[in-house]
Amino acid sequence: MVGEPARSPAAPVGRLSFGFTKRTLLLLLLGTLWFVPAFFVRRFIWGVVAWDATVLLFALVDGWLLPAPRLIEATRSWISAAALGSSSEVELAVLQRGRRLLLCRVMDDLPAAFMQAPHWLEATCYPGIPATWRYAFTPRQRGDHPAGKLYVRYRSLIGLLERWSAADLTQTVRIYPATRTAQEQNLFLARNRQLELQLRKQRQRGLGRDFETLRDYLDGDDLRDVCWKASARRGALITKQYQTERSQAVWLLIDAGRLLQARVSGYTKLDYATATALSMSQLALASGDRVGLLAYGRETQQLIAPRRGGGQLRQILDALALVRGEAAEADHLRATVTLNRLQPRRSLVLWLTDPAETSMQPEVAEGAAQLMRRHLVLFVAIEQRDLRQIAGMRPENQQQMFAGAAAQEMVHWRELLLARLRQRGALTLETYPEEMTSFVLNRYLEIKEKALL
Repeated sequence: MVGEPARSPAAPVGRLSFGFTKRTLLLLLLGTLWFVPAFFVRRFIWGVVAWDATVLLFALVDGWLLPAPRLIEATRSWISAAALGSSSEVELAVLQRGRRLLLCRVMDDLPAAFMQAPHWLEATCYPGIPATWRYAFTPRQRGDHPAGKLYVRYRSLIGLLERWSAADLTQTVRIYPATRTAQEQNLFLARNRQLELQLRKQRQRGLGRDFETLRDYLDGDDLRDVCWKASARRGALITKQYQTERSQAVWLLIDAGRLLQARVSGYTKLDYATATALSMSQLALASGDRVGLLAYGRETQQLIAPRRGGGQLRQILDALALVRGEAAEADHLRATVTLNRLQPRRSLVLWLTDPAETSMQPEVAEGAAQLMRRHLVLFVAIEQRDLRQIAGMRPENQQQMFAGAAAQEMVHWRELLLARLRQRGALTLETYPEEMTSFVLNRYLEIKEKALL
């Protein structure tokens, strides 16, 4: 589960108003039947007045016997944390301390990021026993969103008058990035554990900086590795031996500029990028790596230094939920300079972006060149299916011909950019948004297996 489910404090119902029900209006309409005999005998007109007065009197008495708003409390509970594209449940509860059986209707005021349109829910409210409703929704936008009031309508079994009121349950609810299913995530974790066991059996002795053991000094060993305390005890030079480091820093570099605002299957490319970053964080932290995050547009939006542990995953989860798309092009050079300043030692940089298709040298290429001087860069270019389809289709008219030529040129410049990055030593991956998470996680495991860091 991502995050912890929230619960609003119990709020009394307030701001009372009332109205006649359909039953009352129907009874008043039946009173007009007295006009038929009144057409012949005029004193029958008093039958209309007497009938309507009786109906109104019963309606007012029925409304007066309804419990006051202060005797009704409402709560809203989130059964599970809301994640983009995943079904979430909300439980509403109304407790009435009156003496009568009530027929209640409630409507939850949630923003458009949660659902397209709210709807009324009905239940019978017994005195002193909470009436509960559950409904499901699928969030459509990440971030913090305000959940509004709970509107309550209640009436007795007679149902001549209905009271309307609202409980102030306003709260801020966070929608997290999309998550992989537990089964899918367990497959990657199982493969990672198998990989770690293999690496333990085939531990490489080399120039890493993780201390492993002591041994006799040999010609050619670096004097900086001599253990002088052990040498003094033994009367001979003893040197330290290290093993190749397996625990590394992993940086998630996420572009939140305008090119990531393109929508694929109802979600933006940025939504897919944050989902991939979250899955990558879970796998890397489970592998013992330190994970950091830098999400940027024109300025840095979210910045988390690399650390280990479950608390780090929660920080990254909250930060990814708040990454917002920007209308302007992202400042790639500023982001790479910031990352190089914060991470002087070699690390793996997972860069999720969408490079501009242009014949000029894009900023993203210059930024990648700066990073590759110090880090291992896994450059992930998010591709759109429609671009390849347009580039590969056979034109049937002049408009399709121009569109196909433009698409072919865009594809050409993307491929040229990725080829240049590969020549400079970057690892590149061009993938469709729906397949990105699986490809990235598999590539990360390959990097760990080959000890490329």
